[in-house]
Order: sequence, then C-alpha cells, then structure tokens
Amino acid sequence: MRLLRHWLLGLLASGAIAVAPYPASAQDFSGKTIRMIVGLAAGGATDVMARLVAAKMSESLKANVIVENKAGGNFIPALRDLTASPPNGTTLFFISTSTLITQPLHPGYPFDLTKLTPITEVATGPLILVVKNDLEVKSVGALIELAKKDPGKLSFGAGGGTGSSLYFATALLVSKTGIKLNIVNYRGAGPALNDLLGGHIDGMFDAMPVMAVQAKEGKVTPLGVTGLKRSATLPNVPTMIEAGVPDFEMAGWFGILAPAGTPPAIAQRLRDEVAKAVAASDVVSMLDTQGMSPLATQPDAWRKYLQSELERYTKITKDANIKPE
Repeated sequence: MRLLRHWLLGLLASGAIAVAPYPASAQDFSGKTIRMIVGLAAGGATDVMARLVAAKMSESLKANVIVENKAGGNFIPALRDLTASPPNGTTLFFISTSTLITQPLHPGYPFDLTKLTPITEVATGPLILVVKNDLEVKSVGALIELAKKDPGKLSFGAGGGTGSSLYFATALLVSKTGIKLNIVNYRGAGPALNDLLGGHIDGMFDAMPVMAVQAKEGKVTPLGVTGLKRSATLPNVPTMIEAGVPDFEMAGWFGILAPAGTPPAIAQRLRDEVAKAVAASDVVSMLDTQGMSPLATQPDAWRKYLQSELERYTKITKDANIKPE
C-alpha cells in the first residue's frame, strides 16, 4: 500500500498527472454544486466509491459535490438526467461496468456511453462470487454440483438488475457451467446484500469494495474472484478460472462521464481533481483494503477503454447468448 501511494504521488510530482493550466471559466468551481449521479441504489459498491471520490473533490474544489441516486430503468433515468444537463462540469455520471454492459444486453438501447464526454476511469478490481454461510458450500465446484442436483432451486441476487455486471456475471456462470439458477433482480447491490445476509437468497456476485469487507468479517462465504489473478485482499480465494470455470474474467471498474460537449479543459480539470482524490493516503488505504486499484486515467485513454469494453461485452453477450430476464 505504501509503495502504491508513493507511486501515485510520484506521478503527480513528475507531471504524468499534473494539473494543466485552464481558462478562468474552467478553473473556478468554488461555491458551486456539482451533482454526481449514480444509476444504482445507495449502499452498493458504485455508490460507496462515488461518495468517497465526491467527498475528496468537495475539499479540493471548494465545491459541494453531492451524490444523487437514480436507480432503476436500466440506467435510462440517470442518463436522461445527465444528457439534459448543461455541459459545464456541474453534472457528472459515476458509472460501473454494469452501466456499460446494459448497451449490448439490450438491443436498441437509447444511449451510447462512448459518445459522452469521458472524465476518467477511477479504479478497477475483480468481482467476487459469494454464498450465504449456511449454504455450506465452500468452493465453486461444490456450488455447481449442488445447482445441478436441483436445477433452479438456488436463488442468486443481481444488484442493478438485468443490465448490471452482477447479472452478467451470473448469466455467464450459467452459460459456462450449464447450471440453472433463479436470478432475482434488485435495484442495486445494497438491497441484494441485505437479502443475502438475511438468508433470502443463496448467493451473488458483487464488486470488491463492499463484499470484501463482508467476506473478511465472516458474514458470507467467498468462492471465487473474476480477475486473472487472485486478489491480495483475499489471497486464499481462487480465481474463477482456477476454480474450474474456463475463460471467466470480468473487471469491476468505476469511472466518470459528463454530458457530450463538455469542454476539454473542464474535463481535464475534473480528471486531475479525481487523480488527487485517489492519491490521498486514506483513499489509497481504503481501496487497498477493498481489493481495488486506483487509476485516474486520462480522458482519451478512458474513452478508448470504454470502446474496447463495449466491443468485448458485445461479443461475449452474443457468443454466450446472454439475454435479459
């Protein structure tokens, strides 16, 4: 963690993430209110990460950066709000992998995230597969075996509904293993987690920021992570590939977009403020604990990554014949 912090601070000092000069109109957010829209319910990983970044940006910009949750509707209400807002940096959209996956999963989706103004990819990390403790399943293999004994009996929560990465990961597990699960859609990962802890559902995929804490505290049983390598936060939890599910890899990333037409100087200024936020020692410590890696990529790099992710998930959706439910 200390090395990670020094690396981030070194980037700031070296100019790799230096703050460039801006026109006066782009510099001053002091006293203004910046809305950061989250298209999911409060309490989930996306909401937690957005509030963490918003708090730091409020301090550095001397502005009131507030998080607004607009859950449901496959992110359409949130995107309508964003695209109807002036492109002046005062309305932002904090997204996760789930938001992007909505496009290939729903033909005719009315928005294209790659056409919005990219600010930055904030952080990335794997998803994690967990089950309730009294299910008495300790491995992915045992889960698959149990699901095959009684098809459709096990209930899995999908925070964010059919357009989410959590639903997508569950559907991908079904596709690759041939099991049948009862997928229960939720407006966000927070409500799904509550039902998991209450024993109302049997398992779920979730992003690391929330679920890693639950796993460490022994409240859920972790079975696998979706990265290509194990997470340093939970080193004893195998990857899904190690657990016997081939080519199962998904990243749980978070990023920020602004309305189309936002001036490049404003986008760059906001990106640089995010870079400061994720370089702060307490944020680095928290992300490390949660199994996430801070990024703060440049706007152009973020746009290219979004496009590559859209192409990748479009192919996976087609190849695996994943349909919304």
